[in-house]
Amino acid sequence: MIVGIDLGTTHSLIGTFGDEGAVLFPNALGEYLTPSVVSVDDEGHVIVGQAARDRMVSHPEASVATFKRWMGTPRETRLGPHNFRPEELSALILRSLIADAEAVTGEKVAEAVISVPAYFSDAQRKATRAAGELAGIRVERLINEPTAAALAYGLQEQHDGARFLVFDLGGGTFDVSVLEMFEGVVEVHASAGDNFLGGEDFLDALETAFAADQQLSLDELTPQERGQLRRRLEQAKRELGANAVARMEWRRDERPFAWEIDEERFARLCEPLVQRMRTPLERAMRDARLQPAQLDEIVLVGGASRMPLVARMVSRMFGRLPLRHVNPDQAIALGACVAAGLKSRDQRLDEVILTDVCPYTLGTKVSRRDDKGNEQTGFFAPIIHRNSTVPVSREEVFQPMRDHQAKLTLEVYQGENPMVERNIKLGELEIPLPPKRTAAENAVRLRFTYDINGVLQVEAELIATRQHYELVLEQNPGLLDPAEIRKRLAALQDIKIHPRHKQENIAILARAERLYEEYVAARAQLQQWIAYFRSILDSQDEQLIREHRRQFGEALDTLEANA
Repeated sequence: MIVGIDLGTTHSLIGTFGDEGAVLFPNALGEYLTPSVVSVDDEGHVIVGQAARDRMVSHPEASVATFKRWMGTPRETRLGPHNFRPEELSALILRSLIADAEAVTGEKVAEAVISVPAYFSDAQRKATRAAGELAGIRVERLINEPTAAALAYGLQEQHDGARFLVFDLGGGTFDVSVLEMFEGVVEVHASAGDNFLGGEDFLDALETAFAADQQLSLDELTPQERGQLRRRLEQAKRELGANAVARMEWRRDERPFAWEIDEERFARLCEPLVQRMRTPLERAMRDARLQPAQLDEIVLVGGASRMPLVARMVSRMFGRLPLRHVNPDQAIALGACVAAGLKSRDQRLDEVILTDVCPYTLGTKVSRRDDKGNEQTGFFAPIIHRNSTVPVSREEVFQPMRDHQAKLTLEVYQGENPMVERNIKLGELEIPLPPKRTAAENAVRLRFTYDINGVLQVEAELIATRQHYELVLEQNPGLLDPAEIRKRLAALQDIKIHPRHKQENIAILARAERLYEEYVAARAQLQQWIAYFRSILDSQDEQLIREHRRQFGEALDTLEANA
């Protein structure tokens, strides 16, 4: 079975293209959204999803979230006895999703289409593929999130020449893409975005305002207190999506805090973030060479796009109301499922060709001579410009700076700055040059080829001798090499993960422990409930456990509603 996966910053989803079209699979708790959170319990067992999210409050030192932002870096996170890289944390989420899909269908998942932010770099895309490999699946394709959203809306069925802008604001990343439908081809004209802008940043703005109003130093809060506060603020942020005013209460060391914020003030607090959203929007439109009136539709996806201030900003910029009729939390996952159906050549889908663009400019480092003949180095020479439709191949001719030069070092960079020091180095290729030749005689033809899977092939040919050199950039500094992937895959296999059929029990205990942290007045009652439910678990009577879990959940619902 081939599945579609939205591996999100805050939540992840999985599904496939079935008899009734794109369908999502629920997790063990019956929810489609699985929080992208990993935790480790006292015994060193890994917990994933909602239970791990609740443990962010009660056990923050043993839990981690928003690690999608670290993809493509060598950062490691210590959880209990384990050190995890971002690829491994993502692999644990993928393994949980795959287990859910296999439990629902009874089929083995072997292949996947995974969505990634359009603005993900080469290193981040390769890290996502490595996560799939660590999870034991073959990643058939990475699909840009805005392209997936377009498929979820059925925009590929629109008339030829229809143009759309997809605005995707998730928990941790922001993407915008301009697409056009023409003769069965969904072509991406331009992509832009910000990998460090999302719903979490709007929550940060609320947290800062709350601390200022209450004369509270955030640095003085314990990790548990910080987790409790952010959870309450998240609830307030969601309340502002439906009401003009949000109210919240929070208690710290018996001191009660009450706070109120209206939608107007929230919009003022978030104005710098809104301005950051405008820049990628304007860049994408400029790169696509389009005016707002030339767009047929504007689509909002991503959970954070629910905020009214987002819809207002988009409406003002483009002079119309955007489409939001597909659940913004599910749109990208549903589109990934359609892409999985296209990959498996499902007969019910009209043949659609998806094109993507290279999100960054790719080029090499060059030196130049000024008017006085002085050599200046460190300049960036673009070869493939950003938003070139992939697959793409471009070539340029370069020559050494000096006659009789012994070698030529070609450094490969990605970025948008005219100086290489402000761009990202991807690799280098060293070419020995024939001796006793002038610079012109040692000219080199350099070709860059970038494919749909984000692999960059660099080819260099000495024009005079036809000698050929090649560099395939499947490795990036800080990324796992194949040997390291095999080693870490073996290590992950040995890590104990709570079985799926126990997830409901783990989740309800984690929720009760979170409430114990948050509601001091109810601690005695909660401790009694937790002890009683643990005794029921010891009975190993599944029917009895199921009944008491239902009663326990209802009691927690009542407690939280009346607190």
